[in-house]
Amino acid sequence: MKREPSLPKNAGPLLFLAAALLIFPGCLSKQAPGDRPLRIGIESGPTQLDPRFATDAYSGRIGNLIFSPLVRLDPSSRAAGDLAESWEVKDSTTLLFHLKKNLFFSDGAPLTSGDVKFTFDSILDPKTASPHRKAYEIIDRIDTPDDQTVLFKLKKPYSPFLTLLSKGIVSKKAVEKAGTDYALHPIGSGPYQLAEWIPDEKLVLTANPKFQGAPPGIKKLIIRVIPEDTIREMELQKGSLDLLENALPPDFLPFLEKDAHFQVIKSPGSAYAYLGLNLGDPVLSKLKVRQALAHGMNTSLIIQEILKGLGKPATGLLPPGHWAYEPDVETYSYDPVLAAKLLDEAGLKPDPKTGIRFQLTYKTSQNDLAKRIGEVLQQEFKEIGVALDVRTFEWGTFYADIRSGNFQVYSLRWIGVQDPDFYFDIFHSSSLPPLGANRGHYANREVDRLIEEGREEMDPLKRAFVYKKIQKIAAHDLPYISLWTLDNVTVLKKDLSGFVPDPSGDFYLLKNLSWSKNPS
Repeated sequence: MKREPSLPKNAGPLLFLAAALLIFPGCLSKQAPGDRPLRIGIESGPTQLDPRFATDAYSGRIGNLIFSPLVRLDPSSRAAGDLAESWEVKDSTTLLFHLKKNLFFSDGAPLTSGDVKFTFDSILDPKTASPHRKAYEIIDRIDTPDDQTVLFKLKKPYSPFLTLLSKGIVSKKAVEKAGTDYALHPIGSGPYQLAEWIPDEKLVLTANPKFQGAPPGIKKLIIRVIPEDTIREMELQKGSLDLLENALPPDFLPFLEKDAHFQVIKSPGSAYAYLGLNLGDPVLSKLKVRQALAHGMNTSLIIQEILKGLGKPATGLLPPGHWAYEPDVETYSYDPVLAAKLLDEAGLKPDPKTGIRFQLTYKTSQNDLAKRIGEVLQQEFKEIGVALDVRTFEWGTFYADIRSGNFQVYSLRWIGVQDPDFYFDIFHSSSLPPLGANRGHYANREVDRLIEEGREEMDPLKRAFVYKKIQKIAAHDLPYISLWTLDNVTVLKKDLSGFVPDPSGDFYLLKNLSWSKNPS
């Protein structure tokens, strides 16, 4: 009979929370609704607000409030015009975009086709060293017949091209003036502008008076970086925070659901959690080792006991319901006996004295939930003879290591994956850091061929068939070990209205929030 591992006890946060509920009753601001700021808590600060370089979740989420793209993708991944009034597909490699009239950056400078061209030309410039460069190399040239018109000529047909155009447009004039400091003082055309940024502490955004759409319902956002879960919850209870999105451990939610001062909104999410592996490592390069690790993890137990059911087991990058999702792939049930057998077959016998076969270093952030998951994995892997050295780092250090490939094993999430061409970024053999996200150095010629075929196939049904093949191969090869798809959980003050959850957890729709005139 298989024995499920017991979970590490962690009653501290719950006791702290109970005390906080008694000590810090919810506080209500007496400010007029139009002047009352929205105070948001996040786990880690953005590393880069310039959209040409941003790759982490909070950089993207906050950047979407500051910058506007040509097109914006809705929750179902359909493209709608943002800066673009309309566009025409001239042929399979030519797209013509017409900008809206009277567009401006937050500093008052006009936004023209020249800024659009500059944004994508600079991503493609090798000297710029944008991590997104590989994805945009499909562009042959960009023409600007006039200030309101942009023509993209592609090297060959590329079906997901509109997805690439959801990148925020930067100001050519501001970039050339500020140089590398532009990332610290970004000028965009989104609903908000950056007023203050103290890295790893807070950001202050104010309504952009030049925004081309309806003005935000709340004029000022104060985004505070609070790495500790218990401190974020305490600040929420004190009244120092108004909103937390996917930034609280599941243990805290039952208490908040009973608190009359808050709304707790749960909705399906698209955040894909995975175990990343360095396939250049002599041990992890062996398929049977990766299969053993997959069978050695009881992900269902983690979902139920630690995530409190706020997630679903994942079989790959794409969630069920996605138009290209393939359900019939190899899966790896929790089976430590089979895992040990696979390690034996890989030639990794346990030490007679310690029972340890080999050691792996597992990197994760200092987030409390991440640390608890690391502790469970450490215990589970020990049962199959794998010593897991769990090392936690502050976010910036951790993410820098992952981006540079300085790891054996780590866990992270991909957020906001909309088009399956994202497989190019993470699994194509040419998409290596720093210009790509194939951080584990996975290489499979058939996967490369299929990814390239999927990029050129214009028929949606045929394209879906290509990505279904990719999912089957990836599930077998295990460049990632899939963990779960997380639900979105947002806790916000009761007197906030207009909140609509986005499956990706993006912040853009926060512009629609407003305070009640009669706060409860």
